[in-house]
Amino acid sequence: MDFRKSVLIAGTGKSGVNAGKLLLKKGAKITFYDDNEKLDVEQFLSGFEERETIGVVLGAIDEAILKDIDLMVISPGIAVDSAIANQVRAAGIPIWSEIELAYQAGNGHLAAITGTNGKTTTTSLVGEMFQNLTDNSFTVGNIGIPYTEVALQMNEDSYTVAEVSSFQLETIVEFKPHVSAVLNVTPDHLNRHYTMENYASVKLDVCKNQTEDDFLVLNYDDPITKEMAKDERVKAKVVYFSRLHSLEEGICVKDDAIMIRENGVETKVIDTSELVLLGGHNLENYMAGIAIGYYMGIPMEIIVKTLKTFKGVAHRIEFVKEVNGVTYYNDSKGTNPDAAIKGIQAMNRRTVLIGGGYDKGVAFDDWIKAFDGKVKKLVLLGQTAQMIADTAAKYGFTDVVFANDLKEAVSMCAGFAEPGEAVLLSPACASWGMFDNYEQRGDMFKEYVNELGA
Repeated sequence: MDFRKSVLIAGTGKSGVNAGKLLLKKGAKITFYDDNEKLDVEQFLSGFEERETIGVVLGAIDEAILKDIDLMVISPGIAVDSAIANQVRAAGIPIWSEIELAYQAGNGHLAAITGTNGKTTTTSLVGEMFQNLTDNSFTVGNIGIPYTEVALQMNEDSYTVAEVSSFQLETIVEFKPHVSAVLNVTPDHLNRHYTMENYASVKLDVCKNQTEDDFLVLNYDDPITKEMAKDERVKAKVVYFSRLHSLEEGICVKDDAIMIRENGVETKVIDTSELVLLGGHNLENYMAGIAIGYYMGIPMEIIVKTLKTFKGVAHRIEFVKEVNGVTYYNDSKGTNPDAAIKGIQAMNRRTVLIGGGYDKGVAFDDWIKAFDGKVKKLVLLGQTAQMIADTAAKYGFTDVVFANDLKEAVSMCAGFAEPGEAVLLSPACASWGMFDNYEQRGDMFKEYVNELGA
């Protein structure tokens, strides 16, 4: 594709910057847009060698500017029904997500993973499979490395696995992985997508350009993803995985081993006892990763080698330290109730739980009900603290205290927890408002925990 166009980039964060750098290398003329009129333009442009050729528009955008724009690349943090998106769309200008831009600029073999929970772990697992196959591999997306940052390094022999969000999928055009996966769909981002139906539909868009030569991996145990196979957008061959059912075709568990069943042939992959990560949700992540790797053509010996050595990801039920007989776990990636439920379920002892954060418009009932006698005390902070406390009281859980910040919460937990018990940061909420992202929240938790034993 000829990228020598005039492109408007909505957003000046990491996503926008990397999209801009890619476009400049491809010969495009770029203009950045940000609704923050106080943005330090000089500081922002200092990161570009071509700063003299780059336009920046803050606040409102003049219609005259749009007359010279051929395309807009929208950052995932900007809603598709925002004022700027509506204005650009009304002007007849195509809107691409960053993953669409990267896909059209990149090359090679592509797998894409979406879902409410488990994306980062599964993407990391598949990424390690690719790395064990070839040095010419890339692990990209919300996992940390923007797709646009490395797209131009790819060639026809590259293997890329992308973690993609619903925000990014809203504006894909030709994006087409060979293997796509929707791991699960539970309430999340409803302040952006408004309804569960909208949210689930956007997730399934990951496969909308696939053909019968491609594969769509779905969770048979999730009622929403199970039914996705019936959607008219699905042209790819559907591959189910299940930890609860014995499937005639797909990936499932039999006699404490993970099996692949395909065309009437059953192949044992690995005994579950050989897997490092514990918990039913991680078993699902393993099975999804096996399906993706297998249908991407990764040799079975490489898949098995990777499964045996994969250690998981930071901020997902991550052991931090034992202090005075109390074990501390960082599950900062538990940014919604369903993810946080899995954090609680993974605990095998009485637990002091830290929760609360940014309000994404979801209910906390199922999270509270999952405490099931395991949570000793709940320490709350952030925008949702009172809402969660009220929900807990509705179900008879009243061992609740409030903290002003995370450091105070950790200090309080150290006083509440007794030897043999655990302290778990699993907020069930996003980090925004108090932290830049869940990684910063998790890193600060670990820092405060390590100070306890200093």
